[in-house]
Amino acid sequence: MTARADRPPLPGVVGRAVEHELVSGLLGSAPLVTLTGAAGVGKSVLARAVLEEHTARHDGTVLRVGCWDGLPEGGLTAALLRAADSARRDTTAALVRRAAPSRVGEPVPGPAEPTEAPTGRAPADDTAIAALAAHCRRSRATVLLDDCDPLRDECAQLVHRLLRADPTLRIVATARGALGLPGERTVAIAALPVTLGEGIAGPAVELLAARAGAATPELLVAVCQALEGSPLAIALAAQQLDRMSLPQLAAQVGSDGPLFYSGPAATVRHTSLYAAQAAGYALCSPLDRRVWARLSVLPGDFDPWLAGCVCSSCDVPAAAVEGALERLLAASVVERVRDAGGRQEDTGTVLPPRYRLPRAARDFGRTQLREAGEEAAALRRFRQACAALAAEAQIAWQGPHQQVAVRLVEDEQANLDAALTRPPQDAEDALGALEIAVSLWFHWAACGFRREGRAHLDRLLLLSRDDTALRARALWLAGYLAAQEHALGAAEALLDEAWSAAVMHADSDGLARIAHAHGVLALYRGNTAAAVACLEEAARHRSRDPWFGPGPAHSWALLAVALSSPEPERARDAARRAWESRHSDGDFWLYSTVLYACAATERAHGEPAAALRACHAALAAKKLIGDPLFIAGAHDLLTGLRREVRGGEPPDHDEEAPWWRPGGPDVPPQPFSSRLRTGP
Repeated sequence: MTARADRPPLPGVVGRAVEHELVSGLLGSAPLVTLTGAAGVGKSVLARAVLEEHTARHDGTVLRVGCWDGLPEGGLTAALLRAADSARRDTTAALVRRAAPSRVGEPVPGPAEPTEAPTGRAPADDTAIAALAAHCRRSRATVLLDDCDPLRDECAQLVHRLLRADPTLRIVATARGALGLPGERTVAIAALPVTLGEGIAGPAVELLAARAGAATPELLVAVCQALEGSPLAIALAAQQLDRMSLPQLAAQVGSDGPLFYSGPAATVRHTSLYAAQAAGYALCSPLDRRVWARLSVLPGDFDPWLAGCVCSSCDVPAAAVEGALERLLAASVVERVRDAGGRQEDTGTVLPPRYRLPRAARDFGRTQLREAGEEAAALRRFRQACAALAAEAQIAWQGPHQQVAVRLVEDEQANLDAALTRPPQDAEDALGALEIAVSLWFHWAACGFRREGRAHLDRLLLLSRDDTALRARALWLAGYLAAQEHALGAAEALLDEAWSAAVMHADSDGLARIAHAHGVLALYRGNTAAAVACLEEAARHRSRDPWFGPGPAHSWALLAVALSSPEPERARDAARRAWESRHSDGDFWLYSTVLYACAATERAHGEPAAALRACHAALAAKKLIGDPLFIAGAHDLLTGLRREVRGGEPPDHDEEAPWWRPGGPDVPPQPFSSRLRTGP
């Protein structure tokens, strides 16, 4: 990980002090040090800066060959021999200048003794290697094989032969992946950090600020975050400030689209992000190119399963995708954000590896996908895979693994959001997006993201006008969320439409879910009798589809909450029925609601200590899934119970607001709080 160090910055290098120290230390002990990383991350700049300081300290030289530069006849060995000869001539000229007579009459030194580095016709291979090794030993020269990727095998073979000729040599290589030789030490060069903590700008911002001049820090951070801290991307973006303002640049890089910035650079492949990616793309096999291009439809990180769903087709076997991922990882095209084999702390689930495609590689791959005419098919496969993920999460929620369902949605949040928001290609694709929104009903209704769920459903219902069973479920869910958000008029209209659709499709489960939602509406209006009637109707229904919606068990639990104050005995019976009709012991959403009802019931029976214990347990269970539905009410109940337990004061129900109307009797009813996204 890049970080600052208490040392002066390297010339032309920002934010690489730690990597500099690491590479410098390895040069003293390792014969081969390879700097690896993605295109444009600054491998060559860092290698040259480190070697410049290293050779100055040890009175040595650097023999550099750039493998992208076009090698002369004779290949790498001949190129290094020419570099050695050039270094010898430069050294001789420097000695002559230093020894030039200061006054007339002093003798001028003759030419230096010839070295063993041959010139002219290239010698035999073994002789050339021996001569090169001898020159490096005598001149304290370090070999720099820069940008090895196009000649990776030749570079590896040359390094192997040089070190066999002289194991004391020091060789530094830069490449997108390791050379794979014994004794090789690799230093991974990552993108520059944008921030080093809250309110502290990182090296990426420092790099942009050096080129942008005085500017608003928030805009600098926004640009660097959009460019993911890539030094090349930041340099090319900064060059655009000659023709646009920083706010315009921030808006442009923040938009969802490829960046085609270009500008002068030391090499052709660094004149644009496209050229930098194209250089690596040219080195990939046809299969790896197709996988790279198809991965570009994934906006967030992903596991091998999702990659296989998106990439596999008649020309890319599903079994070949994981191997392509590993090759792209080795070539620094793909990044691994999580290793395989770990376990989730709360669920114990074994975690697969996760990868991501950085923005520059994603933009390039998307361009290739579009040019190949495959974008529409890849996007359709992506939405279908996300629908399968949402269905898997829905089943896990209603089974014994609610926390697994929550973690699954959290892991795939960026992908699910993209599948929900990207414009559908046709009516079938729109239904696929609606299916995702409906499958995630628990995420919206139970885990608290109600406002977000309503926004998705409102938009997708407009795009899916056909009278289908899926649309009927979506109407119910939109009405249920509107009821929880206290949008009573919108809830009633949606539930009426859902009722008509459920009747047309003979969906008795749907009618029971509508009764449950009307029970929530009645509670909001303070009509306990109507709420009890609706919830009893929903609770007595025998569900045929246990995977969708709150179900009878949750209706019994909510009925127990509604009855806890006016009819405690009936409330106890309803809570017992809720627990007996549960699908699994891992249903924390139901369990916490039942415990809340028990707390309210025990309090009504004059047992504040028992009520306090039940309320604590209810609150802990709610927090496991992040459900804010009753959390505010549970906190209010805890406050009153603590007061009663400490002082023996009886509850004053006339002064306390109902659990569904927090804030007191004189405060207008508020919706159950909706959770908002706190970050990407």
